[in-house]
Amino acid sequence: MPAARRPGGRWRRWRRGRPFTAGVLIALGGVEMLVTLRAPLGVLLHVGPQGLAAYLVPAVLVLCGVLLIATPQQRVFYAVLSLLLGLVSWLTSNLGGFLIGMLLTLVGGALAFAWTPDKRREPAGAAATPPATGPETTDEDDDRDAGTALLPGARTPDPTPADRG
Repeated sequence: MPAARRPGGRWRRWRRGRPFTAGVLIALGGVEMLVTLRAPLGVLLHVGPQGLAAYLVPAVLVLCGVLLIATPQQRVFYAVLSLLLGLVSWLTSNLGGFLIGMLLTLVGGALAFAWTPDKRREPAGAAATPPATGPETTDEDDDRDAGTALLPGARTPDPTPADRG
């Protein structure tokens, strides 16, 4: 009988397969900037192109956040665009939504830029097969390399005759 699956397993896999937190932070930063633009404060004044940029920058940030979640393959472009627009919002959108929206956007852009997909996972239909060992591999070699960690994507070098003994 198969083991019971935890609820939310598909959601968790989908969410971890993309820069979800980064996209949500960027979108929240843009929404916060839009909300502060509509705040009933008499000190804030938007005239001409400055007024258009005040609405355009947060709207593009919300779009970047949604697209970052929907298409993680383009994460670098959306991350750089979000970082630039987050900095531009300081001038165009009431000090970047009174700093809160700008900080949310900058943190989300940095997370998106740093995010990488997990390449260690195997496709769902792939069967787990142990790696084949060659005739030159011994248990002695395995014990010696037991504490060695490889970087992702790195391969172990072939042993030279001097290494074999």
